[in-house]
Amino acid sequence: MSTPGELIIEPRSGRPADACVFILHGLGADGSDFEPLVPALPLPSDDAVRFILPHAPRLPVTINGGMVMPAWYDILEMNLDRRIDERQLMASAGRIQALISEQIDHGIDSRRIILAGFSQGGAVAYQAALSFAQPLGGLLALSTYFATADSIELAEANRGLPIEVHHGSFDPVVPEALGRAGFEKVRSLGYPANYRRYPMAHAVCPQQVTDIGTWLSERLAA
Repeated sequence: MSTPGELIIEPRSGRPADACVFILHGLGADGSDFEPLVPALPLPSDDAVRFILPHAPRLPVTINGGMVMPAWYDILEMNLDRRIDERQLMASAGRIQALISEQIDHGIDSRRIILAGFSQGGAVAYQAALSFAQPLGGLLALSTYFATADSIELAEANRGLPIEVHHGSFDPVVPEALGRAGFEKVRSLGYPANYRRYPMAHAVCPQQVTDIGTWLSERLAA
């Protein structure tokens, strides 16, 4: 699996970064898909947050007739169980964990690193965050599902990780039932989790952008 790099957005305040937010895009997109979100977030003007938007590798995707496109892993069946190539998902999660470790090595406190993911990227974010060996600042799961809920090896360091789950009530791609199931799973495991639903399809809406900014500010001020 090739690694095509990352889009990195340094703090708009010009200050050296003291926090980092990773955002993982969905199937068929790339890191630039969420680039417009960064300046739209209502964060303090003096924030020192670095945003890292990794690009997924290009893979053949079974549900799309084997077409090669940016994908964190192959999706084998488009049913409610969402059968996937878990080996590829784990490889993608391992890559993200390596990127997180690089930020820690560069002086960012692990507790000021937040992992967010949309759709496929959210499934990778669940795996990467909840199995990471150092405490993180939070996990934001956007219109996604917990693909490795039954196989993940949870890291004790993140057993108290705050998790924010957002989903659209009209999502035709990832049914809200899947997003809700992921939320219920992490809550049953004892994680401090919060669920928000929005009247939208498989997307990000303006009210959600405000809520994301508020949540990030709260997490980074903690």
